[in-house]
Amino acid sequence: MKRILVTGGAGFIGSAFVRYQLRTYPDVHIVNLDKMTYAGNLDNLRDLDPNRHTFIRGDIADAAIVSSAMEGCDAVVNFAAETHVDRSILGATEFLRTNVDGVYNIVETAKKLGVQRVLLVSTDEVYGSIEEGSFKETDPLNPRNPYSAAKAGGELLGRSYFTTFGLPVIVTRGSNTYGPYQYPEKVLPLFVTNAIDSEPLPLYRGGEHNVRDWLYVDDHCSGIDTALRKGAPGEIYNVAGGNERENMTLTNKILELTGRDESLITLVADRPGHDRRYSIDPGKLKALGWAPAMPWDNGMELTVRWYQENEWWWRKIKSGEFKEYYLKQYGNR
Repeated sequence: MKRILVTGGAGFIGSAFVRYQLRTYPDVHIVNLDKMTYAGNLDNLRDLDPNRHTFIRGDIADAAIVSSAMEGCDAVVNFAAETHVDRSILGATEFLRTNVDGVYNIVETAKKLGVQRVLLVSTDEVYGSIEEGSFKETDPLNPRNPYSAAKAGGELLGRSYFTTFGLPVIVTRGSNTYGPYQYPEKVLPLFVTNAIDSEPLPLYRGGEHNVRDWLYVDDHCSGIDTALRKGAPGEIYNVAGGNERENMTLTNKILELTGRDESLITLVADRPGHDRRYSIDPGKLKALGWAPAMPWDNGMELTVRWYQENEWWWRKIKSGEFKEYYLKQYGNR
């Protein structure tokens, strides 16, 4: 795999994957296709070697751009997606356009060009909530919000191309990912940056004890890379951190690391259809030799310190389109 197309490579996990590939494989060239929506950020790609990284601004929902970007590539890894549950509840049109129609363009183009591997990055949310135990890849899908439903639709479409046309499609389903460069609409960077400014942390009332598994971004990238290079076409691989924490535990950890107290916690109206617990079993991926390397406490310390030391990155984000969204999302809760 000398030339890999990474779609959505200016976003949080996508840009981390680009950086991971370039530092891990000296002979790889990355073609990076990103629409540059609100969550895309060229600051995430600073100082990359232009001889090994080609950036193209474009939408995976545009078949012609996808075809041009994929030409000559050995593999494609799709991170391009609308990803935020709360935004999908406010309006789902763009989620369907990107997460389903965009995936169609990727797999159809890959079929025409004979690409060696197509990896679709998905989410543990497609399984829905589970009270006990952990989901395995063979468990049925039960998405419970427009975001996860759109992701499930996209991955099912992709896998149908393996069954129908023999296209070597692989799917990964990752748990809640955290780390540097995450757009501050997501709970962890939102709470960290709010805490730095001594602003309220809007914690969903009724969701304080909901559980998520936390996966450090570089571990997620190494898991995706393992599936890409060692996984079997047509298969699904869960990527989990093994760090299940209640939302209140996460919130208190952020307060501890930022030196703030519980007075900042502000309970707001819960998210509609809020799933109580996500948990996935990564045993299938571990059998290929992968394991997460970052302990949760260490990852949290590194992440909080990064936001403390890189205000230049997030302050300009929170003063723009984000402020309008934030008021719409939390202003009347």
